[in-house]
Amino acid sequence: MNHTELKGGVCAPKGFRSAAISCGIKLKAPERLDLALIYSDFPTVGAAVYTENKVKAAPVQLSSRHLKECEPRAIIANSGNANACTGAIGMEHAEAMAQATADALDLQKSEVQVCSTGIIGLTMPIDRIVPRIGELKEALKAEDEDAARAIMTSDTRPKACAIEYTDEDGKKIRIGAIAKGAGMINPNMATMLCFITTDADIEKHALVAATNYAVNHSFNCISVDGDMSTNDTVIVMTNGQAGNETITCESTSRTAFRDALKHVMLNLAKKMVSDGERVTKLVEVRVSGATTKDDAEKAARAVSNSKLVKCSWNGNDPNWGRIIHAVGYSGANIDPDQIDIFFDDLPACKNGLTSPTPIEELAAAVEKREFLIQINLNQGEETFTMYSADLSPEYVVFNREEYSLTRKRLEK
Repeated sequence: MNHTELKGGVCAPKGFRSAAISCGIKLKAPERLDLALIYSDFPTVGAAVYTENKVKAAPVQLSSRHLKECEPRAIIANSGNANACTGAIGMEHAEAMAQATADALDLQKSEVQVCSTGIIGLTMPIDRIVPRIGELKEALKAEDEDAARAIMTSDTRPKACAIEYTDEDGKKIRIGAIAKGAGMINPNMATMLCFITTDADIEKHALVAATNYAVNHSFNCISVDGDMSTNDTVIVMTNGQAGNETITCESTSRTAFRDALKHVMLNLAKKMVSDGERVTKLVEVRVSGATTKDDAEKAARAVSNSKLVKCSWNGNDPNWGRIIHAVGYSGANIDPDQIDIFFDDLPACKNGLTSPTPIEELAAAVEKREFLIQINLNQGEETFTMYSADLSPEYVVFNREEYSLTRKRLEK
């Protein structure tokens, strides 16, 4: 599909504005943007995917309930505190954020989606947040850079994407997004927030189907460290201002929209893996020749999540033995004597045995910032692709004392 890359993230589509401020959520002294608001000037249709973790943060529980009651018009999101595992007071705080946002924008509370990201188990400093939400309304503008920064936690850079494509009737449709995510990243989904806006005119069922498809082919295909968060959320809002003919589940135009949405999500998914906590490699793991799609996915996920495999990538070691052993325990239907493994296009393993490719050439492939691992099971026609990262000593150092250090700073 042809599309044009745009600037503006969530504010690229018509009728959307955003803002961000510093509240000092993680530390009492405001040091960084940590509260963001995204708002549509027009009524919207919404869809969302939330974490499958059975331990769900209060904002996830509230937002899920709100989406069942009403279409979203605004998203209020903070970084620095996950408001997860905080009991009844956590839900009260999520409710307070939603109500204050609704009051500022003259909305119903259920029209507000609430998202939080940060440290688990700490009470939200709600007194620093609610009194400031009115400032967000006054600061709304058609620019997204501040909002993209305000939702960052361990991210090293903001993540945004926006595109425009022309539909079959000549109407220009825009999709924009911002996201955060760097650690605790594992399929279904990642420790991530992603907020997507579009001006497409699309009915509810078609939007939900497109959103689920795009998530399954992007955020559910990435892995950094094998952990699943309590706060993962993807929210899509569309306000219909593009003026296109309404996209339905029966429309031929639904495929173009679905593919455009997938493009935006996959762009951000790859940025998350590339910005994983102290990672040095972005690795595409492509499994082919599987009997079923499920077999291909099992093999790709096993390799992408293997700590041994990730460590070898970090050491620039083309250890295909670790890859084939992960395929072996994945649960996929395989014949070990027919498996081929390539680093980029260099054969490392043919028919389950080492290939004659010089080790220096294989090592050079793994040494690159980005490379491809191809695994052909030679059993069928199905494929599956994952995007993964290496595991570095710096990752361990970075994650050793986050909770205790934050507690000590707050208690000073």
